[in-house]
Amino acid sequence: MIQIDNVIFSLNVFEKHFCCDIPKCKGECCVSGDSGAPVEEEEMAIMEREYTSWKPYMTSQGIAAVEAQAVVVKDSDGEWTTPLINKGECAYTYIDKGVTLCAIEKAYAEGKTTFRKPVSCHLYPIRIKNFSTGLVGVNYDVWDICKPARLLGSSLGLPVYKFLKEPLIRRFGEEFYEKIENAAKMLDTESE
Repeated sequence: MIQIDNVIFSLNVFEKHFCCDIPKCKGECCVSGDSGAPVEEEEMAIMEREYTSWKPYMTSQGIAAVEAQAVVVKDSDGEWTTPLINKGECAYTYIDKGVTLCAIEKAYAEGKTTFRKPVSCHLYPIRIKNFSTGLVGVNYDVWDICKPARLLGSSLGLPVYKFLKEPLIRRFGEEFYEKIENAAKMLDTESE
């Protein structure tokens, strides 16, 4: 593990490779799982306010799920998450040529909202854990459905932290990302 300020990183964030290969996985991460994507507390009000911006991109089943449940819901662990359609896919999805994609991100790309999507989605395969001590854990989540992404990332030599540069900056800031890069350089030097 590596600690930068109050953030503790799993070494896998630096040592493993990853690059989403959507044509191969078909966006399965938005479909599988036992709960929706984690939503940070400060994102909840934004999602409530901006919901109508991405609603036109959603499926009728997704809209029905949100209207029956809420814009964000508590899962079985008591965590705030995106709602699901019949305990399956995220309510904020749409299908394009057999690929499951994010309606929130589509609205963002088209300038309809300033909210890109929950930061947990943007950061995947990294998962963030906030501890009561003030420490933040950053772990690399290995999921079978992401095997194509691991293979592509390996073929490109793209470490997880580099693949996730933009969302890491979004979550922690530009200056903090420079510290991540410096930590990676130190790890490279130590391994030589």
